[in-house]
Amino acid sequence: MYSLEQILQIVESGVARCDFNRVPQQLYLPVHYILSLGGKRIRPAFVLMACNLYDEDVEKALQPAIGMEIFHNFTLLHDDLMDKADKRRNQLTVHKKWSANTAILSGDAMLILAYHFIGDTTPSLLKDMLDVFTRTALEICEGQQFDMEFEQRTEVTDQEYIEMIRLKTAVLIACCLKSGALIGGASEAEADKLYQTGIYTGLAFQLQDDLLDTFGDPQTFGKNIGGDILSNKKTFLHVQTMNRASHAQKELIQTYQTNGNYRPEEKITAIKSIYESLGIRELTNDRIQHYYSMAIRELCSLHLPSERLQILYDTITLLLGRQS
Repeated sequence: MYSLEQILQIVESGVARCDFNRVPQQLYLPVHYILSLGGKRIRPAFVLMACNLYDEDVEKALQPAIGMEIFHNFTLLHDDLMDKADKRRNQLTVHKKWSANTAILSGDAMLILAYHFIGDTTPSLLKDMLDVFTRTALEICEGQQFDMEFEQRTEVTDQEYIEMIRLKTAVLIACCLKSGALIGGASEAEADKLYQTGIYTGLAFQLQDDLLDTFGDPQTFGKNIGGDILSNKKTFLHVQTMNRASHAQKELIQTYQTNGNYRPEEKITAIKSIYESLGIRELTNDRIQHYYSMAIRELCSLHLPSERLQILYDTITLLLGRQS
């Protein structure tokens, strides 16, 4: 079994070997740029770790794993553009460094490249791999559309929000785990258990991201704190607040969302104060723990020796205890 450090080293070496030295350079420079910013590489690592549960040869899963990382970064290019975000991993976003059109076109190229890498797999697995990935890619678009629609609504239910983040975030993590398991030789039933492990992990991960966007340290988080508040995003924190807020608190939130005559710091401080008064941070942490427990339950239901599950168990635990 490979350690997490060894898995990440294999992924990083694989990404570094990707040759985007093609013309026109202005199309491929942003691709190289966004991939060179690093990040956790957790999605391709999940592909290799899931493969390693069933097979010692993780190299055969490396190309699809890189494809998942390219696809993930493609979604970030377009997300940053739609969110008008200035920073990604403490660096300028692609649309800020180049232009909106560049972010769109280079992102499109990354989607095509992702298919190229994911398709580089055992011929007998090609249809299954492309089926799960294509479904995932479409679901992520659905999740992004729901997210945008929520910004125009005054009320979003808990159930609607969880479904949105399942689509926007969790399905890709689930796809990575299932794809790696299939490449490693897992049965469809075992691969589906890993898919569900990824769903619960992804839900917990996104709720933690919501929490860190408001209460995290900007130096470690890599993005400006309070961005969700400033853009009026219907995060888990906001949804739970609107379920619990007093009439006066709801009016204050509504005022900040509709009246642009305020300093950003003022709005962030005011909304955070309401979150704190209603115990939203603690409530969010409880829900994160709930999904984490469900992820571990699914993982431990696999018909594998516990020692083979340990690295994936530790990685999920580490991921959901992060501060960035």
